[in-house]
Amino acid sequence: MAKKIILASQSPRRKQLLEWAEVDFEVMVSNTDETYPSNLNFSETAIHIAQNKALAIIHIYNPEIPVLAADTIVVCNNEIIGKPINKEDAIEIIKKLSGKTHLVITGVFIKQKEKEISFADITEVTFNELTGEQIEFYVEKYKPYDKAGAYAIQEWIGVVGIQSINGDFYNVMGLPVNRVVKELGALV
Repeated sequence: MAKKIILASQSPRRKQLLEWAEVDFEVMVSNTDETYPSNLNFSETAIHIAQNKALAIIHIYNPEIPVLAADTIVVCNNEIIGKPINKEDAIEIIKKLSGKTHLVITGVFIKQKEKEISFADITEVTFNELTGEQIEFYVEKYKPYDKAGAYAIQEWIGVVGIQSINGDFYNVMGLPVNRVVKELGALV
């Protein structure tokens, strides 16, 4: 296993996934701009935001150990769907996803000194047709305001609302941890 790394994220899901993979890490975060150039495709957009998160930490601390950052976006009907701004927005976002297939794209950026690794992992997620009551229940109980696409696959909605996934389940949680572990191993 790779030596200790820095996780440039405050996401509890990313922390949990790295813990499950028994990666030794410490968390460092810096507020970063999550805007992106309009000419980037969806995968490039997620990588661009992840890279900005990692570089913010590198510019502040100049660490010797690898820095890992990730950003997850949801794409439905060729539109990036971000985090909801409030309850009403969360309900509208889930209504958009209901009965449809969307993409969950996580951009990953890893840097150690001169070495850089970047990639995007894409998972297709298909929701069942959800009732208004189901959507209201989920948003009210789970308050998914810090999640791209206004949902977490590991919560109630993933159990009853998702018909199928094609790709890495953990990518939908926020980090394609299997590939991350392989890429970190390549840094040694």
